[in-house]
Amino acid sequence: MELRILQYFLAVAREQSISAAAESLHLSQPTLSTQLKAFEQELGKQLLIRGTKGSRKVLLTEEGMILRKRAEEILELVRMTEREISLSDEAIAGDVYIGAGESDMIRMFARTAKGLQETYPDIHYHILSGNAAFVQEHLDRGLIDFGVVYGPVDTSRYNAIKIPLRDTWGVLMRRDSPLADKEAIQPQDLWDKPLIVSAQKADAWPMASWFQQDVAKLNIVATYNLVFNASLMVAEGLGYAICFDKLINVSGESSLCFRPLSPAMTAEASIIWKRYQVFSKAAQKFMDALKESCGFSQS
Repeated sequence: MELRILQYFLAVAREQSISAAAESLHLSQPTLSTQLKAFEQELGKQLLIRGTKGSRKVLLTEEGMILRKRAEEILELVRMTEREISLSDEAIAGDVYIGAGESDMIRMFARTAKGLQETYPDIHYHILSGNAAFVQEHLDRGLIDFGVVYGPVDTSRYNAIKIPLRDTWGVLMRRDSPLADKEAIQPQDLWDKPLIVSAQKADAWPMASWFQQDVAKLNIVATYNLVFNASLMVAEGLGYAICFDKLINVSGESSLCFRPLSPAMTAEASIIWKRYQVFSKAAQKFMDALKESCGFSQS
């Protein structure tokens, strides 16, 4: 499997047309068609559904959709590797890739990056948002340098350091809602309320035990991946969002407010990276600065 052929395949997937892809690649259409057919024969699978006489649109088979996802990852890894190697003998520069969920802890990363910015202005940072499964998957595939996860860490696979900060769980609601007058929200306050919760499995949801009730009995009207989207649903009166504090501005003239939970619920996070991972110079410099921010001395 050649990288060149993967690039050809992705061009066809993007353009949904062999002729348009051939033009973008500066190839003749017969040449591209021949290369793709040989690639399908090599894999023993049909990847493309060629258009009929009435339509020239090219669609992907199920195997083609799987290959598209993997091919994009492979080529991105190649690009990342080329950039790291080309910079290996130069001043500290390059890209740092971080996987993390929505949390006020991102401020710690921003402060660390800001602290390095004057000395190392050619380090660039990329934040990919997702839950623990997303972070671990991207770490395992080499698409990020390190990530932030909540809860226990599989130390047989990852190195980890604890972040000396905690996020506070609570409820985001409208200021005119019945619960807005309370200083803190108790489980029974929410049993009959429409809830908007993070989109993750109920058995992995850290809030499940706090409710003191079977999660299946709760009135969950919506789920979210981004708290900003949840805040819009709350503002429109759809329900109460269960989320971390400090992610949505509820000061001033905001129509929303945040109330912590009682009993209090906090979340502790860890920075993780693959065991025996070799960082680029840029990623190593950033990691060293992060460890210092977390109170870990450098050896």
